[in-house]
Amino acid sequence: MKVVKFGGSSLANYDRFKTVANIIATQTRTTSITAVLSAPKTVTNQLVALCETAEQGQDFQDKIDYLKDFLLAIVKDAALDNNESLVTSIDEIIASITDKLTGVRLIQSCPEHIKAYVICRGEVFSVLLMQALFESKGVTSQVLDPTKSIISSDDALNGVADIELSRAALVAHMESGNQVYLLPGFTAANEEGQLTTLGRNGSDYSAAIVAACLHADVCEIWTDVDGVYSADPRSVKGAMLVEKLSYSEAMELSYFGASVLHPKTIGPLAHYKIPCVIKNTLNPSAEGTLIATEANNTTPIKAISSLNDVCMMTVSGPGMKGVVGMASRTFKAMADNNISVVLITQSSSEFSISFCIYSEHKKEAYNALVNEFELEIKNGLLEEPRQNDDVAIVSLIGEGMRQSKGIAAKFFTSLAQARLNILAIAQDSTESSISAVVERRKCADAIKVCHENFFTKVPSIDLFVLGCGVVGSELINQIKRQQTWLHERNIRLNVYGIANSRKLLLNSEGIDLESYETQLEQAEDSFSLLNVKRFVQDNHLVNPVLVDCTSAENVASQYVEFLAAGFHIVTPNKKANTGSMAYYHELRATAQSTMRRFLYETTVGAGLPVIDTLQGLFNAGDELVAFEGILSGSLSYIFGKIDEGHSLSQATIEARNLGYTEPDPRDDLSGMDVARKLLIMAREAGMELELSDIEVESVLGNEFDATGSIDDFLEKLPSLDPTFQALNDNARANNQVLRYVGEIKEGKCRVKVVAVDSDNPLYAVKNGENALAIHSAYYQPIPFVLRGYGAGAAVTAAGVFADVMRTLSWQQEVMI
Repeated sequence: MKVVKFGGSSLANYDRFKTVANIIATQTRTTSITAVLSAPKTVTNQLVALCETAEQGQDFQDKIDYLKDFLLAIVKDAALDNNESLVTSIDEIIASITDKLTGVRLIQSCPEHIKAYVICRGEVFSVLLMQALFESKGVTSQVLDPTKSIISSDDALNGVADIELSRAALVAHMESGNQVYLLPGFTAANEEGQLTTLGRNGSDYSAAIVAACLHADVCEIWTDVDGVYSADPRSVKGAMLVEKLSYSEAMELSYFGASVLHPKTIGPLAHYKIPCVIKNTLNPSAEGTLIATEANNTTPIKAISSLNDVCMMTVSGPGMKGVVGMASRTFKAMADNNISVVLITQSSSEFSISFCIYSEHKKEAYNALVNEFELEIKNGLLEEPRQNDDVAIVSLIGEGMRQSKGIAAKFFTSLAQARLNILAIAQDSTESSISAVVERRKCADAIKVCHENFFTKVPSIDLFVLGCGVVGSELINQIKRQQTWLHERNIRLNVYGIANSRKLLLNSEGIDLESYETQLEQAEDSFSLLNVKRFVQDNHLVNPVLVDCTSAENVASQYVEFLAAGFHIVTPNKKANTGSMAYYHELRATAQSTMRRFLYETTVGAGLPVIDTLQGLFNAGDELVAFEGILSGSLSYIFGKIDEGHSLSQATIEARNLGYTEPDPRDDLSGMDVARKLLIMAREAGMELELSDIEVESVLGNEFDATGSIDDFLEKLPSLDPTFQALNDNARANNQVLRYVGEIKEGKCRVKVVAVDSDNPLYAVKNGENALAIHSAYYQPIPFVLRGYGAGAAVTAAGVFADVMRTLSWQQEVMI
């Protein structure tokens, strides 16, 4: 004997009914089948809504008509020979519901036994239609009356079956010789024969009861997914099918929210050691998930689940400490009011005890606690019970965790990565599950991060690129080219947002980088912290990275807010690090407190590892003694050309035409860009300086009139050529060359034109190269020198890309 159960999604319409009939008919070739059927999808919800409408004294005719039309449409699609008989059955079902609810509407109260009768009518329809389908196929079947087959407790809406009584009743009711026995799920009767139901979604439980009663070879639960997954596949991309679970693991999963199974289902199956297979009606050939005595424990964690509809109650006060019986009184108050406790945790000081219940019982729970501890509350020994509705329970399930060290630590680190607070913790003594109570609004984030760390082990980068100029567009192109490389290394990098000065493009599936320019032009939103933050929250992105490729001060001034909102910041924009010293410290304090990365390697030296090198030296206890360097690729090119005999104006125009300078060369020639880079280096060395403390000698000098348009400026620039010709001639005469240098010496920072000797590390630096000579306590008298190209979109974008990849480090440590 095999017991099969088909849920509402498997019976959503006539085509699904036909598929189920074919599956069952095929199985009858090898064994007899008892099939437990749910109501068609949405029907039970419709019936519950009808009860509520009637109980409120409202007219329910429209709803009853809709239900009738819904059922008739299924029968019409079937077009069976006995359709008229089915239509008559539907009329009888609707008439009985109408009769019951008419009385409910009059008294504006719905007794539990009336509600139980109404809400299980959908299952009655399912078995009648299925029997008609079998008749058309020549398959013999018997419809079993559940009130004569399953004996339960007296609870009309949440009955618990008595297996021994049910076995005798069921066997007596079954007529031999049939290929299929059809039983409406969810329904039973007490010992007096009064109809009861087995709790919402209780058809799973019905199937388990029947399997236990008949000592079935197997119990199959058919649904609309291939089996049990490591997480809900509807909300977690990459959720994996679990091949095998133990009864204990399945029990924990169903208890903590896995929707594939009803919590009461596993008990009878485990007690009588009946294997259970979860299968997919839409993919019958799939193996599914096997639930049996022993599971495959090659992986310590089988799945992650969550319960969202819970409330946490807390009883606390000095009267708790050292007083025997306070916990028992607390939970007796719950038991006396038929309130199920989901999770319990108590402080080690015995000052408080917290527990979670289903949200629907929070009012009764609060009143029960107030009544139980009325005297203690009145005398100040206990505080009034506290309830927190904004909670959810996240659970790791797996018997293998008892043999694996570090699971709890990895779990809590994952929750920290999701940037949420843990309100309570509980673990069962068998170590097959560990649970944490968290903020409900962050539950999806917690599940996503835990699943990445325990299962897919594919870290994610959720990128938002601000600025589509030379560097920004090159960065996007590099990301596009590197997707294969990233995939081979199990890294998921999606660009979810791209913005320019006018528009913001967002896409929850990730932006197609082949056509982002066109998409951006068609976008309607504008960039703001609010827009991007809301997008991250709505899509549960857990590693958002803002890449600021602009030079805008108004963006840099918002970095603290972005860090506080959970974003990593990667930027070549120097404005934030050269703002006020107070903002400089605030940025770092915020990054540390929020566990976010603020990365700015390309603010000095483009793709050269300047910042990383400095931080490495200083972290190792080194100290900066002095520094000199060529920090501008554009000025490196210009002064190299002057050295070769070009005039200042010729070299500047050539550098501008090649894209070395900014569109307005005055931005380079003023020296302020170099001053900002030098200030960043000084601050890395621990010097408390403002930008105004940097002594800046402009290439243009103090007397030159740099006002007007760019064309006006370029027209006037040749007037400085004689001055630089003379400076260059003098340098040559002394075997020197002119370089535009930033230096740190004796606590002072200066930016100026310098004639350097042939033995100076900066002597041969030109053609857009940067060079930095770092004199430190460790590196003297010969300095530590970094040299390489310090300008150009490709090297700068590559440096930004490298910083983006560094945001993964905090994830990868947990995944090991």
